[in-house]
Amino acid sequence: MLKRAVDVCLSAAALVVLLPILLVIATVIVICEGRPVFYRGIRIGRFGQPFRIFKFRTMVMDADRLGGSATSDTDVRITHVGRTLRKHKLDELPQLINVLLGEMSLVGPRPEVPEYVALFSEAERLILTVRPGITDWATLWDADEGALLALTSEPERVYVDFVLPEKIKLQLHYVRNQSFWSDLLILWKTACVVMFKPIPPSFALLNGCSPAITQGTSSVAGSTAFERSGAEPSEQQKEESV
Repeated sequence: MLKRAVDVCLSAAALVVLLPILLVIATVIVICEGRPVFYRGIRIGRFGQPFRIFKFRTMVMDADRLGGSATSDTDVRITHVGRTLRKHKLDELPQLINVLLGEMSLVGPRPEVPEYVALFSEAERLILTVRPGITDWATLWDADEGALLALTSEPERVYVDFVLPEKIKLQLHYVRNQSFWSDLLILWKTACVVMFKPIPPSFALLNGCSPAITQGTSSVAGSTAFERSGAEPSEQQKEESV
């Protein structure tokens, strides 16, 4: 009950404070890219219930029919305005509406598309026992997914084979160890990541990918991620790094 009360109070307050910024972004999208303003893709929420997520639209119309769900920063479906919104995470702000409606929480496992949830094992479906959130440990670990996938030639394959399994481990860790104080810590770390934009530990995964699906800069990016994050390729250290 406390978590839900905090979600309602903070999301409502944030929407009021951010309303001028949201209106400006919406106006820019309409002028430069046309309608609709929002992307309303289907995500899987608590207890496996589907819902439509609120995001500012950053891709061309019918983008879901033109490519996969894993999106790199170099994806041709991303609009000019969309690149700027994604770079600064501004496209995520409307998800505060989902929080206010009770479909999401401020902190919780990121909601996935149905095709990825279908890959969950029975044990991994524990993730679906809590409300999905805007941020969690996995989000911090993979804070610049678009840039990571841009370093690969097969973003969908890299996401499913390398990124998703690691995210699931961290999401399970969150569900099993969640607390009010851990949520506050995640919110604080998320604010720091948004402001300072460090290289996320997830870039280290590229060192384990086949050379056939990585670009020439992937090994450099992975090494840099190790050096700057202090992460190691073990689950325990990945959790400590976030």
